[in-house]
Amino acid sequence: MIMSSTSIMNKEEYTSTCGGSNSKNKWECLKKWIHCICVVAFDLELGQAIEAIYPPHIKLSEQERSNVCYLAFPDSNSGCMGDTQYHVRIRQSGNNSQENSTLKNYDKNAPIFLRSDAYHYWGYVYFRQVKDRTLPRGYFQKSVIVISKLPFVNFFTEVVALIAPKFFEMGNSAMEAIVNEIANWPSPVPGDVINLPLMGVLFQTYIPNHYRKLSVSDVASNSTNPRKESDRLLVLTSVYEDNIFQSLAVVVTHIHLLWELVLLAEPIVVMASSPTMCSKMVQALTAMITPLKYNADHRPYFTIHDSEFKEYTTDTQNPPAVILGVTNPFFAKTLQHWPHIVRINDTEYSENFKHRIKKSENLKILDSKPGVYTEYKPFLQKDKAIIKKLLRGIQTKRPGEAQTILLRRHLIELTESFMIPLERYIASLMPLQKNISPFKATPIPNLFEQEEFLSTLSSSGPQLTSGIKGDWVGLYRRFFKSPNFSGWFHTRYAELSQKIEAIHLETLSQADLTTWVQGKQEVELVDMILRIRQKLQKSHEYDVPVGHSVQDMLRERINDITRTLPDDLKIILNHNS
Repeated sequence: MIMSSTSIMNKEEYTSTCGGSNSKNKWECLKKWIHCICVVAFDLELGQAIEAIYPPHIKLSEQERSNVCYLAFPDSNSGCMGDTQYHVRIRQSGNNSQENSTLKNYDKNAPIFLRSDAYHYWGYVYFRQVKDRTLPRGYFQKSVIVISKLPFVNFFTEVVALIAPKFFEMGNSAMEAIVNEIANWPSPVPGDVINLPLMGVLFQTYIPNHYRKLSVSDVASNSTNPRKESDRLLVLTSVYEDNIFQSLAVVVTHIHLLWELVLLAEPIVVMASSPTMCSKMVQALTAMITPLKYNADHRPYFTIHDSEFKEYTTDTQNPPAVILGVTNPFFAKTLQHWPHIVRINDTEYSENFKHRIKKSENLKILDSKPGVYTEYKPFLQKDKAIIKKLLRGIQTKRPGEAQTILLRRHLIELTESFMIPLERYIASLMPLQKNISPFKATPIPNLFEQEEFLSTLSSSGPQLTSGIKGDWVGLYRRFFKSPNFSGWFHTRYAELSQKIEAIHLETLSQADLTTWVQGKQEVELVDMILRIRQKLQKSHEYDVPVGHSVQDMLRERINDITRTLPDDLKIILNHNS
């Protein structure tokens, strides 16, 4: 399956390219943006095979290499001629799924939906297929695929569109220069406008942080111009999303139905005629619930050769929570039991695009007729005003960017209306500050009681911020069973626990321990010292939000207690510190 290439540099050659003894640092810098770049070609004997990996010391497991090879080429039934771009998501092998320390600082400040993926790679594919009589098969078929931990779909789509043609034209030397330039980029910093030079182009873009998002005009007004005169400036107003209306236009009358299916992490298969179309649609679907992170699996492009094929297609009664984008007509039969199927032929709105109830007699038309096939009954009513506004925009040829802004604002408001009551309730699980004692164990957040939460909706539910009517309670009950709820809850619960730990540490740092030690046995004093040390260590390991001043005061509290101990105990404690 996997072909080696004589064009691959060995590690020593690459060391000299990257600056001798500093090459290790350069590789670490590179990992902040990309894991590697793979070139996949078609070999008559082996089929799709990896021709080169840059930088060459990067090792992929056999399963990862196989998935990269198959995903780097459109399915044979797609008939893609010329240049084709799309993106994929690849599961990491178990031995490679450890946390990447170089991205840890980025993840601390990035919105949860833009954090690096601990268990998957993103792959950004540029495939070229053109006639070439000089080759045995009569065709040139090759892909460049950028592998990254970052979900910067819009940004890396532009990057691979720049570097792949350069590589096809110039070969190995071009890719060595590209990898070197990326290794010299500054770290991705949420909240900053960043400037990234590459092959004569200066990419200028913005990475949002927890607190604030910039608009299109903000990025323009914040723009500096540090480029060389020869560089072309390319401003990207978003690293992660493109014109989502372009993808969702075909389902514009069904956006509320699809929003519910995505919110509840229902199994969805998107069937399209090209990998570009299906990967964009899958990406647009998962983005419908932003700023809530889509916590279930999703594969913007999926083939029958994928290592998870059996995992996703074997259970005909209970398909997994995943959104699959496919082009092979084989899936129309293989996945006909799936509860929700979106069939698209193009990306333009059509009056013929229907919402069809998925019954057995409909299955024979799945190969050809576009539509949403489902038996799902939405909990909420449609917002007819926004649909009417978007349809009018299509008729009057309103620019796609303006349509995207309208649609994005509506979906964010809908998601936030749904999430605000949950955020308000989970904040109430925080124990009262007066109950956090420096001389007792750190309390834990109160339990999330689903029925208690539901009882609050009549007075402080989504109706306060959304005009959409329907069975909100029923939607919440269904949401509680989804991976999107469990993912959100575990993240927020962990943040709440860290906040309590920080308050407890601050309370402890201000406690009068010189009074507390009076009358205490030595074992109690030693126990308190060890507890404070352990808390300091945990605060460092788990990034508990405490300042340096609190940490310094805690060390003072340790000294306060230590002074009261016999010399032999002091020596033992100092030795073990």
